[in-house]
Amino acid sequence: MLGKLFTEQYAFSQSDSVVVIGLGRFGGAVAHSLIQLGHDVMGIDREADPVQSWADRLTHAVQADAANVQVLRQLGVADFAHAIVGIGTDLSSSLMTVMALSELGIQDIWVKATTPEHGKIAERIGAHHVVYPEADMGERVAHLITGRMMDYIEFDDGFAIAKIRAPLPTLNKSLAQSLVRERFGVTVVGVKRAHEDFQHAKPDTLILPGDLLIVSGPTKKVEKFAAHSAEK
Repeated sequence: MLGKLFTEQYAFSQSDSVVVIGLGRFGGAVAHSLIQLGHDVMGIDREADPVQSWADRLTHAVQADAANVQVLRQLGVADFAHAIVGIGTDLSSSLMTVMALSELGIQDIWVKATTPEHGKIAERIGAHHVVYPEADMGERVAHLITGRMMDYIEFDDGFAIAKIRAPLPTLNKSLAQSLVRERFGVTVVGVKRAHEDFQHAKPDTLILPGDLLIVSGPTKKVEKFAAHSAEK
């Protein structure tokens, strides 16, 4: 699920090649999701077991020390469009790998960070993007557990998309009548009604009890709007 979350939020161009360094739980999941999306993926890990486990599923899987810039150069990593450092608890190895990738001139370096300090240091030495997958996952699951949202994706610019049950202020009204955008600052993108196909939302779309809405907008406003769906 962590890998799916990452690739949902941070989509790359279809033809891009990606190197994933660290084939643990997060790195392996991301690599798998990227392969499913049609990307060429090289996986690198300094341990033999994960490399053997992923050898038949990735474009390439290599056992190597990714903190060594010469090793990365020999593997052709400089030719990759993106690099994802998914190394877990070994902070030193994670940061050394970022430095090696930066020295190679990789234009798009992503780093999994376990703490804000880890993330700040990674950015200072060359990382272009820092993700905190456990924190992101925790927030997403919290929204799902409360029952306010049935699915939820937050992007790194404070924008979110959610699938929610139709809130009370929208029931038995058209979207033009309920003034969702004016009152709540969010946009209803689409509507799914039981036993019917998904339909793109229009001003005259009537919202009925039991409808599911796809809503987009600033994260806080989406959350506030979704809270109305939990009202009785």
